[in-house]
Formats: sequence, C-alpha cells, structure tokens
Amino acid sequence: MLGIVGTVPYPQFPLSHGIAGVRGNHLHLSGQDIPINRGTPALIAAALKASETIKGPDIYAFLVGDIGKGHGSRALYHFLEQHLSEFDFRVLTFHYLQPDADWHNRVLFAVETMKQRPVLIADAGFMYAAKMSGQAPSYDFFTPDAGELAFLADENAPHPFYTRGFILHQNNKVPDLIRRAYQHGNAAPYLLVKGESDCIADKNGIIETVNSPSYEAMEAIGGTGDTLTGLLSVLCAAGLNPAEAAVLAARSNREIGSHIPCLTPATQIAELIEKIPRALTGVTEEYKYRQEGVRPPPFSAGT
Repeated sequence: MLGIVGTVPYPQFPLSHGIAGVRGNHLHLSGQDIPINRGTPALIAAALKASETIKGPDIYAFLVGDIGKGHGSRALYHFLEQHLSEFDFRVLTFHYLQPDADWHNRVLFAVETMKQRPVLIADAGFMYAAKMSGQAPSYDFFTPDAGELAFLADENAPHPFYTRGFILHQNNKVPDLIRRAYQHGNAAPYLLVKGESDCIADKNGIIETVNSPSYEAMEAIGGTGDTLTGLLSVLCAAGLNPAEAAVLAARSNREIGSHIPCLTPATQIAELIEKIPRALTGVTEEYKYRQEGVRPPPFSAGT
C-alpha cells in the first residue's frame, strides 16, 4: 500500500484518513469530496490514476485542513506520531505540511516503529522540515523545484525565507546546486529536480535529464509538479529502482501534454490527470520493450 500525507486549503476540514478514491473532479476520502485543483489532492488523484493503470497498490491518504496557520498540520503530525506504527506501507510520501523541525523528528521516529520501513519521499513543506532538522539523508527521495533546491543548497539558511540571494539566482546552475546540497548533507539519496528540464540525481551528480516532450503551457499550469510526485510515488511502490522510477515518472508527466488537444495555461490540472493512463501506458510499454531488447511499435501522440 502507498501512503500519502498532506493538507488541503480548507480550515474546517477535519483530520481524515482512509483509502482514497476519485469521483469526477473530486477526491473522495472518508465520506468527503475535495476539489482536485493542485496541492496534495492533485498528487493523490494522480497517484490513483497511475496505480489504476499499472494495477498498483491502494492509496491510503492522511489529510487535514490548514491555510498556513499550522493548527491542522500540528494535529496531523501528532496523529502520525501516535499511529504510524499501526500501518504497513511500501512507500510513504509526505507533501504539504507546515514545516516544524520538532514535529518532523517525532514523525520520523514513528516511522522507525513501523513493521517495515517504507520508501520515504518528501516534497514541499516536509522536505523543508527534513532539511531544517538535519535529517535529509533519512529519506529516499526529495522532489524539489529549482527554488526549493536552492534552499537545500544553502547550508546556512534555517528557513526558505533566508536562502541567500546569490544562490536563488542560480536556477540555470542546477548541477552546482545539487552538488552543494549533497556536500552539506541536505539532500536525500535521490533527487528529482522538477523544472524546464527534470533532473534525476544522486550524490555523484545528475544521472539523467528528461526534457522532452516539452509543452510551454504546462509550465504555467499549477499542479504539474504535484502530479509528478504522485507518479513517482506509485512507480516506487511498484518496485522499480529509484532512478528508473524517477525517469519514467518525469517522462510520463510530460507525455500527458501530448493527449490534450487544446493545451493552454488555463487547462485545469484535473484535465491532465485524466490523461495519465494514456501517457503512463505509452511510456511504460516503451520501457518494457527496451528492457526486452525489442524495438517498440510506433507511438502515436494524442491517441
């Protein structure tokens, strides 16, 4: 089973957990429907579509409402500290939670009480908390964009707000930022750096870069980074090695654009998520043929 932890931007949304599902443009969890627009709901919806496509695991979600004040995040941190030992996940992905180094560490200790240690993926706020607490190497994957990578690369910044200016302006120097992040122990063993080109890296540097297909409109659609993390989570749960999972996730996420006839910056993330089965099937079939040393059949984009 795959576990996903995060928040939704509705202050009255109660702490909820259970097997997640999708109903139209809404995520369904514990009797409640949540719009799929971006953030953790988009990540979970993408994971659901991907898992359905490859006959992967159920998605178990932990969600709470939080608009940045932290009350919901702290309630969820506390719940995880008390109850994670009761769950068995192959992969556990942490998404938007207000960064809190102390609560982060409590949850990380709780992970060690689980029956088996899951693959740990951290994005957004939880990645910040992992770096702030000095526990970045305890994770298997971080999924930063270039700005988040700059924070990881700044050994002196206690919070993203204090990332040094000269580092923030190095968006075109991703390899150097990756090197700095590992040099100072602020990166997980694997990084999937999201951007105009997606970079998969480890302590030795960039393993592979994925930059095609490229659709300029997708760069402006909020939530495409969330869908990428969702795809990565499912492929890791399917048993692929980290680098393979990251490359296939990055390629599949980009391939989604091939299946949207009129892709514009106004395209909604829910529309892209609906195309994940086609995109992921095409990419994984091509990967399978290459693994078997057989030339893949022609792939027709947009079919």
